[in-house]
Amino acid sequence: MTETPLNPKGQPPQVLCVEDEYFISNLYSRVLTVAGYKVTIEGDGLKGLQLAQTDAYDIILLDLMLPSMSGIDILRTLRDPSKTPYLHAKIIVMTNLEQHPDLRADIEKHADGYLVKADITPRALVNFLGDLRLSDKHM
Repeated sequence: MTETPLNPKGQPPQVLCVEDEYFISNLYSRVLTVAGYKVTIEGDGLKGLQLAQTDAYDIILLDLMLPSMSGIDILRTLRDPSKTPYLHAKIIVMTNLEQHPDLRADIEKHADGYLVKADITPRALVNFLGDLRLSDKHM
C-alpha cells in the first residue's frame, strides 16, 4: 500500500489539470485521485489561468493547445511576477505536439517539467509527481 501524499498543510496535494481533452483529463483525475491527490479539471485556457492565479494548487498540469488561451501564454503569465505576483505551484507542461527546439527550450525554462502525453503512462505520471514533490520541501 502506498502512502497518501500530503502537502505542508497536512492535506492531499491540490492538482489543477488544465486540459480540454475529456478522456485525458478524466484519466489523469482518476489515477491521481486514487494516488491521494485532490484534482480540479478545467478545459478552458482563460478559466484555467484564473484558477491557477488563486495560488490554491500545489501542481498545475498544463496542456498547450486549449480553447480561449494557449498553454504557452498561460505559462508566461504565471511566470511573470507583474501578472502573477506569487505562485507556489509546480507547473508541468503536457503535450503531444512536437515543438520547435527553440520553443521547447523556452517552455522548459519556465516550466518545472515537460512531458509528452503519448509517452507517459498513468503510473509514470504518479511517479513523476511523487518525485517532483520529494525534490521540493515547499509542496
